[in-house]
Amino acid sequence: MTVEEIKTIDLKDLIQLGEFDCACGKRHSLGVAKVVIEKGAVKALPALLEEIGAKKPFLLSGHDTYAAAGEAVCKVLADVGIPYAEYVFPISPVRPTEYTVGSALMHFDYSCDAIIGIGSGVINDTGKMLARATGMKYIIVATAPSMDGFVSGTSSMDRDGLKTSLYSTAAWGVIGDLDILCNAPMHLLRAGVGDMLAKITSLMEWKLAEIIIGEDYCEVTAALVERALNQVMNQAEKLLERDPDAVRAVMEGLLIAGIGMNFAGVSRPASGMEHYFSHIWDMRSLAFEDAQFEQHGIQAGLGTLYTLMAYENFLKGGYQPEWKRAEQYVRNFSLDDWNRKLLAFIGPGAEAMIEGENREHKYDVAKHKARFAVIEKNWDEIVRIIGTLPPSAEIRALMESIGFPTSASIIGYDDEQVKTTFTMTKDIRDKYVGTRLFWDLGILDEVADKTFTPEA
Repeated sequence: MTVEEIKTIDLKDLIQLGEFDCACGKRHSLGVAKVVIEKGAVKALPALLEEIGAKKPFLLSGHDTYAAAGEAVCKVLADVGIPYAEYVFPISPVRPTEYTVGSALMHFDYSCDAIIGIGSGVINDTGKMLARATGMKYIIVATAPSMDGFVSGTSSMDRDGLKTSLYSTAAWGVIGDLDILCNAPMHLLRAGVGDMLAKITSLMEWKLAEIIIGEDYCEVTAALVERALNQVMNQAEKLLERDPDAVRAVMEGLLIAGIGMNFAGVSRPASGMEHYFSHIWDMRSLAFEDAQFEQHGIQAGLGTLYTLMAYENFLKGGYQPEWKRAEQYVRNFSLDDWNRKLLAFIGPGAEAMIEGENREHKYDVAKHKARFAVIEKNWDEIVRIIGTLPPSAEIRALMESIGFPTSASIIGYDDEQVKTTFTMTKDIRDKYVGTRLFWDLGILDEVADKTFTPEA
């Protein structure tokens, strides 16, 4: 499969392929076998269960998602005489924690032979974890096109207070009933757009990581996800009308982003620095009573806008790789002081981040020097790639056109707290993102001040 071929294939044909040999030299597997996105799609459940030989599914949902689609699923199964067991989480909202996964596992009925998740984000991630633990096939009945993890082989969970991606079972089948999806809360429809907008910056940073640290990069996967992103952006304004074509575009885009992660074997095509704003805010909401929780896609969309603003200020600064400045910056950097700041702002989840650095040593002086040499050698190409990003004003206008929030003040964060979040995005994972580039250049604080300090 080449870049040009991937640009013309639709989701249905891609699903039928299942796997293919890619121009990058790898054989890519989609991970998902069946996708049904249409009005009345929930009626396809009995046929999907028959295809995998399942006689009694286990239904997993939350209060809201059961009301949105659970009753319809139960009726479809009852009408054809398929028995089932079910568990509806007694708490709301359901959070992606050890308690949630443990609760699902402890309530699982082992007379069942398949799992059906009824929901989106947390329910889906938990369902995939349960499927991996039990070794059973997993089908998700989506209640909102709100995030890109439906078919990815990982689950985004809070473990020991740290937001992390854990290997799980990719959904075998996806039901996207447009009668259900089009009636999802508008906030969740906007969240789906936000999670897709994140691909603007994540795809660019994936290319930067290939240049600076030699990370594997696949042009075919990037082209597939970029095409889905463009389709969502073109249809976004129609979401306010709950237009079925627009809702379908968002749902398909989110599925393609998940498939892209499966192709890459990592979250790179769909997640970069912009996602780490969301992860830090999630961790704070678990640690501190006064920290608010918001939908992942809303936070990722805000993170995308802030990331674009930071890269713009980087380009406006006309920076060059100056070794004396970078060396002095690194020499003055105190890891002990920084770790204390992480713990104070993020809470207990920062302990896992600190442990990560103890293994990764990204702040090691010798490693920094080696990275700087690569950056200096490839400077013109790095600046060119960053320059391909769209203006932040263009994305802000798109967000405003659908009523998407454009300030983290909606979750209680002022400019100083957003600036602190920005500087800490480099510490979430061992993933090379923009704040690590700015740190390597010795300009992180300067870019942060230019981006998040209001002019007097």
